[in-house]
Amino acid sequence: MSRVGRLPIEIPNGVKFDVTPDNVVTVKGPKGELVKEMHKAINIAVEDNQIVVTRPSDVAQHRALHGLTRALINNMVIGVTQGYQKTLELVGVGYRAQLKGKDLVLNLGYSHPVEIKSVEGVEFSVPETTKVVVSGIDKELVGSAAANIRVWRKPEPYKGKGIRYAGEVIRRKEGKTGK
Repeated sequence: MSRVGRLPIEIPNGVKFDVTPDNVVTVKGPKGELVKEMHKAINIAVEDNQIVVTRPSDVAQHRALHGLTRALINNMVIGVTQGYQKTLELVGVGYRAQLKGKDLVLNLGYSHPVEIKSVEGVEFSVPETTKVVVSGIDKELVGSAAANIRVWRKPEPYKGKGIRYAGEVIRRKEGKTGK
């Protein structure tokens, strides 16, 4: 049995959980509501204020979907109660970020500022000019938005310049050495 899939998910106070016969999962909480369609082969049930995910057989596809479905539902429950956030750091001379309405404007050494449009369900904040915080209730959207920002200037190994996740370690290279 899947080590992840067999664990029940506790439903916290203030969270409403609903599953339709088509396996459409709806989770409502203090921070918002998330709806996601799960694979029809996996069984999702509520027992004693816990969500239990089971699989019909030991076919390879069912085994793979078992842990995945449980993890997705758990991420939805955590998202509507606590939310998710990713912090990005801008490292480089002249690199800075600012908000323009809900959109993010980055100066990254290009001849023009880079504008990143806000996505529904994701919020940008700039506590410092070299830090960007991406937050929201959907883990997938938050991670995707942070990755789309990072794509503009990935950290390079020689000087360490670029956009990196907070706490990310960049392996540095020595570079050219003169004789």
